[in-house]
Amino acid sequence: MAPPEARAEGQIDERDIEAEYTLEHEVRCPHCAAYLRRLQVVRLLRARVNFTSTLPRRGRVIICPDCKYIVSAELAGFA
Repeated sequence: MAPPEARAEGQIDERDIEAEYTLEHEVRCPHCAAYLRRLQVVRLLRARVNFTSTLPRRGRVIICPDCKYIVSAELAGFA
């Protein structure tokens, strides 16, 4: 991962993309209106907390591969 000072503001390095998912059907991004066939997953790390926290230390957010905005989606295992 490139150091934050080496990146332009809001720019995500391709190495930061943890996974990529293909959608069964094309959808539109609610932010940039691009037609999407895939979504990308970026890892979320808790950097600082001023209290004893029961919140998870890690997580994931799903982003549009075009505009890099966080989109509402769910990663779940279905049987």
